Amino acid sequence: MTTIIGIKINNRLETAVAVQEILTKYGCIIKTRIGLHEEINGRCSPKGLILLEIINDKTGTDIANELCDIENIEIQQMRFT
Repeated sequence: MTTIIGIKINNRLETAVAVQEILTKYGCIIKTRIGLHEEINGRCSPKGLILLEIINDKTGTDIANELCDIENIEIQQMRFT
C-alpha cells in the first residue's frame, strides 16, 4: 500500500520548527518529500504545502496524528492499494 500525506501549513513562521521535528522523527519511513510554497512580491508566502510518500501505512497514521496537534495545519491522506 502507498500512502500520500498532504500537509497544508497556514503559518510557516509559527509552525515550521514543530513540523520539521516530527518529519525528522519519522524520516526513515518518508520515501519522498516535496515542499511547495509561493513567492509573493519577492517574499516567501506564509502558507505552504508538503507532500509525503510514506512506506509504512501504520506509521503514516502516527505522523498524521502528531501533525494534527499543531495549530494552523491541515492534513489530508490518500491510500492506494
